Amino acid sequence: MGALSDLVVIDASRVLAGPFCGQLFAEQGAEVIKIEPPEGDPNRRWPVQVDGWSTNFLSVNRGKKSVTLNLKSEGGRDAFFKLIESADVLIHNYLPNTAKRLGLDDDVLAARNNKLVRVVISGFGAKGQLKNKPGYDTMITAYSGIMSLTGEPDRPPVKPGVSAVDIAAGSLAFGAALTALHARPALGGKGQRVDISLLETAVTFLGFHGLNWLLAGEVDDRVGANYGPMVPFGRYRCKDDFLMIGVSSEAAWQRFCGVVGEGIANNPDYATNASRCQFDDQLRLDIEAVLAQHDVEHWVRLFDEVNIPNAPVNSIDKVFQDQQVLANDMVVDAERKDGSSVKLLGLPFKLTDTPGNPSIAPPFLGADTDEVLRKLIGLDDDVIS
Repeated sequence: MGALSDLVVIDASRVLAGPFCGQLFAEQGAEVIKIEPPEGDPNRRWPVQVDGWSTNFLSVNRGKKSVTLNLKSEGGRDAFFKLIESADVLIHNYLPNTAKRLGLDDDVLAARNNKLVRVVISGFGAKGQLKNKPGYDTMITAYSGIMSLTGEPDRPPVKPGVSAVDIAAGSLAFGAALTALHARPALGGKGQRVDISLLETAVTFLGFHGLNWLLAGEVDDRVGANYGPMVPFGRYRCKDDFLMIGVSSEAAWQRFCGVVGEGIANNPDYATNASRCQFDDQLRLDIEAVLAQHDVEHWVRLFDEVNIPNAPVNSIDKVFQDQQVLANDMVVDAERKDGSSVKLLGLPFKLTDTPGNPSIAPPFLGADTDEVLRKLIGLDDDVIS
């Protein structure tokens, strides 16, 4: 039994952030009903396609049931409202104008089910002049300043290599929804609205970079794979590939020098972190001249022995063959209703007594429509049709 097996969640969201929130509920045992238009979540059609399935869709819809409803029709909306009457959580990412046009204003949803926690995910936030502006992860990384911090210092800004803002927003939505569920008893059983936006998530990501501006008036520059205030701290080439190395104190510098040799240790230009920052370009050449003598695996072993933080710069194929990744169950086989299976990513967190279930694959479009509409709201065949 999953920790959340007593919950019913209606996931009417699309693409990545909202569906990832719904997937987290499903993995922990909640009954998650994914509401899709007759043509399906647009994410079903995004590349890359494997055996007719979008990898985007597969990544965020595990463990759900799929119900197709046309919310532009009166019958579809009636069925939708009946579904939410018995639900604990609703997740959607309709912009305010669209929600109003469909008759899904928040006061209407709350009136239909007073205990319902309504999770509303947007691009630019629930308030302000851009509240009706669509926002994908990439556009938000540009708008929020994240892109300005990403890339090499002498090159134009680039987008991050993963959809981190989408996934983080979905994770925050999950945590916020659980917070609202926890608050229901204190509110007399009443649910509340939860607003999550990609923009607010991304601004939170700025962390100390944001405070550097707010408190010190400094606008941080792109530093590539390095960390400007500390040297050596970044990506260095070895004989066969790149290695990330982090030297964060003078004690660590001494241990580092014990590995790379006296030539570097005895150079007065490298005596302090301040001087190493000043002579960073030359120090990089000297370090890489030493590292070029052996492959990454050799240096990982030596740096591990003296407790210097390091990590190989792995490509995706190496990640999913890595023994540490596999030991933590981050690759699983999930079963479909037709008996086939598909490899998916493992659970992002584990609980010892209610470990969750990653083994139910995302649903075929509309596969559960008849079952759900009969079982949960008692519709007959003619009405369903």
